[in-house]
Parts: sequence; C-alpha cells; structure tokens
Amino acid sequence: MARAAKASDGTQGSNSTPSVNRNTSKDDLLKYYREMLLIRRFEERAGQLYGMGLIGGFCHLYIGQEAVAVGMESASIDGDQVITGYRDHGHMLAAGMDPKEVMAELTGRIGGSSKGKGGSMHMFDIETGFFGGHGIVGAQVSLGTGLAFADFYKQNGNVSYTYFGDGAANQGQVYESFNMAKLWKLPVVYVIENNEYAMGTSLARASATTELYMRGASFGIPGEQVDGMDVFAVYEAGLRASEHARSGNGPYILEMKTYRYRGHSMSDPAKYRTKEEVDDVKKNRDPIDHIKTMIEQAGVTEDELKVIDNEIKAIVLEAVEFAQTSPEPDPSELYTDVYLEA
Repeated sequence: MARAAKASDGTQGSNSTPSVNRNTSKDDLLKYYREMLLIRRFEERAGQLYGMGLIGGFCHLYIGQEAVAVGMESASIDGDQVITGYRDHGHMLAAGMDPKEVMAELTGRIGGSSKGKGGSMHMFDIETGFFGGHGIVGAQVSLGTGLAFADFYKQNGNVSYTYFGDGAANQGQVYESFNMAKLWKLPVVYVIENNEYAMGTSLARASATTELYMRGASFGIPGEQVDGMDVFAVYEAGLRASEHARSGNGPYILEMKTYRYRGHSMSDPAKYRTKEEVDDVKKNRDPIDHIKTMIEQAGVTEDELKVIDNEIKAIVLEAVEFAQTSPEPDPSELYTDVYLEA
C-alpha cells in the first residue's frame, strides 16, 4: 500500500478519524482478512489448550481486538519495533512470528521462541522486531520509549510502537515516558488499546478523564481517537502517526476504541458486563465480519473464503501439533540467557 501524506503538525488532534479510503485492492482485503482470522483462530485454540491444562500460568486472549495489531503492523516498515503488555499473542502473529513457535512457547516447550521460558506474557522475537509482552502493568511504556531513544540516537529512521491498555494509562511511569519522549522528540507511537475494561473495572469508574487520546496534551503530544474495530481506520491512523514520529516531530498517541470478547484472562468470568453488551459488539462491530462484508462486495466468493479458512485452520493445527510434540526444556536451560556476554 502507498504511504499516507505527512501527519499533523503536533497540535492536539480531534477525537474523530477522517474518512478512510475504501479503494483497497482485493489482494489487500484478503491479506487483512487472512491475518486477522489467523489471530482469531489461534487464540480460540489457545483458549482450548488452556482449558485442557496444556498452557499454564496466565493467558490473556486477543479475540475481538485483531484489527488493531494488523492495521498498525501494516503501517510499519522494516526495522520498526513493537512492544506491548501481556495481551500479546495477536501482536506476535501480526509481527510475523511463526505460529508454531508462539504456540510452543505458550505450552512451555523448547521449540518456543523463548525456549519455553517466557510463556504467554514474556516471549520475544528480535528478528521480527517484537520486544516482548510484559507482565507488569505499564512497564513496557518506559521500555518502548527507550527503544525510541535508541532509534533517535542511531538516526535509523525507525519507530517504536508502544502498546498499552486503558488500565495502564493511569500509571505514573506512562507520564514520565511522555515527558521524556516529547522533550527529546523521540520517534515513538503510543497505542492505547482501550477495550473499555481494565481487568474488571470500566474506564468510566477508574479514570477521571476518559478521552485517553488527550492524555499527552499537557506535554504537547498530539493524539487522536480511532475506531479500533476497523482495520482500515487503524491503518490510516497508523500511517499518520508513524510519519509524524519518523519525520522528527516526536511522539504521537493513538487511542484505539476496541473491545475484548473474552474475560480479562482465562480465569475471569467477566460478570461485570452483560451478555447483551458483548453480543451487540459481536453482531455490529466485529472486525473480521466487517472486512468479510467488504471482500464479498469486491467479488470474492464464499468458496474462496472457505479455502482461506481451511488454510488458517491447517496452520493453527500444525502449530498445536508442533507444540505438543516439541520437548520440554532441559533443566540446564535455567542457566542460559541470564546474562548478556559482550
């Protein structure tokens, strides 16, 4: 896809996303569909494996939020970095990590991207520019700002995409990071995935101000609110923000209005919201259904979509089989990768 025009001049943006160009090629439509469907099917199977006791520890699923990771990744270039919190499997797959390695890591196997030692929340893959999920709420924001400082220092033209949620938006280190990023004009895009509930508490009950894209106003950081259920809106907003940061104008904030279908984690029954609320989002705002409608309007047949669906199912099945057959790490792995030898 062609890159968008230069982003805004650094003043505070509005909370509405400009109209999105829908003249997208059939190939791009199918690419988005395929990538979002992979995340959806992968996460559904991960939930099943967790229920079977094959995944231990915590497990936070990305079901419903697929358009954010896919749209933002489409706006990135080689060399850009991604860092996020613990709802991270979707970001890993969107960044290009091998589904087999991701699933093997979830099940604690040596074939995992972190040799089975990172698990759901702490795996890395530097080759794809994925600098990890992080279990401490908000901790990744200062680390992502540090990645942007390295890009600034090296003058390599890259951008750090630093993701965090509406709950983490109230953490003190977030504002310290904002201040440093603006002061030094660091190339970082802060992506707030506002799925409306921090664990079990709605945003309105926990935040004095709920317009999260404005959280950088006191630092002079521009921001905008985006429909995070629309992959095209995410992509175009990602282009604007990336160009702003990449051009030496400093940080940019994108608040993605999204929604998670499952509980906060696998142990959360999500009784703090009604079934009607969740069903309404699934029926009227689902990101995959939205693009599927556009694909069908572009002339793609149901049979063609079934071929893609079957391909995705095969990829996920292969990942599960790999994860179950890959051996567990040898006990000696406890002593590897503890210190960096330089």
